[in-house]
Amino acid sequence: MKELRELEKSVESAVAFLKTQPEIKSAQVFASANNRLRTRLNYTSHIPCNGVEEVKSTVDYGIGIQVVLDGPDGNRIGFGSEERDLSLEGVKLALEKALQGAIVDPEFRSLPQATGGKRSLFDYHDPMVMGITDQGLVKGGWKILDGALWSFLGSEKLRNMAPGGALHDLGLIVGGDLSILQERMAISSYDMPAVQSDESAAILAHVTSMVEKGDAKGSGYSVHLKLSDLDDEAGSEAARNAINSLGGIRVPSGDYPVILGPQPIGELLSHLVIPSCTTSSFYSRQSCFLGKLGSQVASDGLTIVDKGNAPGLIGSKGITCDGLPTGETTLIKEGVLSGLLSDWYEYQRILHDPNAKEKLGVNPGDVQHALMPKNGFRFGRGGGRNFGTKPHAAATNVVFESASSTAFEALVKGIKRGILVGRLWYTYPIHGLRAGDFTSTLTADSYFIEDGEIKAPIKVNTLRINDNIANILMGIRGMTGDARPTILWAGDQIVYAPLGLVVDKVHFEAIAEFMDAAY
Repeated sequence: MKELRELEKSVESAVAFLKTQPEIKSAQVFASANNRLRTRLNYTSHIPCNGVEEVKSTVDYGIGIQVVLDGPDGNRIGFGSEERDLSLEGVKLALEKALQGAIVDPEFRSLPQATGGKRSLFDYHDPMVMGITDQGLVKGGWKILDGALWSFLGSEKLRNMAPGGALHDLGLIVGGDLSILQERMAISSYDMPAVQSDESAAILAHVTSMVEKGDAKGSGYSVHLKLSDLDDEAGSEAARNAINSLGGIRVPSGDYPVILGPQPIGELLSHLVIPSCTTSSFYSRQSCFLGKLGSQVASDGLTIVDKGNAPGLIGSKGITCDGLPTGETTLIKEGVLSGLLSDWYEYQRILHDPNAKEKLGVNPGDVQHALMPKNGFRFGRGGGRNFGTKPHAAATNVVFESASSTAFEALVKGIKRGILVGRLWYTYPIHGLRAGDFTSTLTADSYFIEDGEIKAPIKVNTLRINDNIANILMGIRGMTGDARPTILWAGDQIVYAPLGLVVDKVHFEAIAEFMDAAY
């Protein structure tokens, strides 16, 4: 992986070179390097397997340049990038692409400029994660897999199911991965010439376990900043949840009170709420909160804050990919939509939009503090800061806060007949984001609640939620004080979700009845 100093030298030299080009009025240079290291878990008790597969990795580095040029019809804006070349030759190739693609953008105001804020987070990554070896990654994979296998071996329920105690005949499956994300970046520009840089790393584990003979599935996950914190819990949790899912029942269609677990909360936020809390979604009239900045959009017991510079939180960064300090943005405060996630370009665009008051619901000049560009990132698919793209608004650590909280057990006791949702998948808006309608399938870790007790697991992939996110947000009636960092497949942000969040009514539809007859 490229060292941070290499990236810093590259952007410094690039800016110096660009200033020798008379046609360039202003420019910003961004360089990054990313490593994504993975070891796959692949255990099957009834089929020969390796258990932990070989380590795989993807590596990228390069430089991106955005330039502002004079033009007869106004400033022309161009962006170009070059992969795997941080030298002056790479800079020239990136510049050539930027010049070729330059166009007039009437909504462009300027490249990022200092906002008065100061960076508060430095040296927050774990050098041990940055320096992990292939052997260390494989060892971590085995630790997680061992957690799952010990949970299977210690299960009395499985021993009673297995003929002659032969657990391998039950079709025990453990799949998933242990991933390490390593990021480095540097940035400089005409307006902010001092080279800034950032370095971060995270450990992510996703595990799914199955008891094939019992048609049962469970999931587990963990996320860590420090290598010393990596344990076997993701595997152990997945196996326990699979065991607990044995004997799943069908639940009929209808409206039910619900307890959402951390993963479903993160799923709904990442696919519906957070995309609607960006300045770009308001500008383009796509937000399901259109015209409601400063208005109530959720239960008054709900406060959600994006904490981009909080020490010790997984998604924290020192600076954005605009070159500006990260910080806190209160998205929803006591049910009221209070702030939006912004990058510099969209921040400037909404401030100067003649229709902004109609789109936001308030004059942007009166709420400028709620729109500050603290979240302009160049996240790429699979993680990392991508030199080949321009910044866009993205969340970091989405944290739930509440003036009051309830123990998880008390949440369950308060439900007469309802559903505990532990895992959702294939969540998406079905009439465009603005409508707020969505669908999502219960795929594991979910249970039927009756008379204040968890009575039975719900059979996997037999229920789908069809509802509106406004009903979910306005229907929140309580949550736990304890939270858990929640990760989603290919998600950029970390959602610190309550262990349980009660919604008074959610609509479910029974699905896949034909599967019962087919198998």
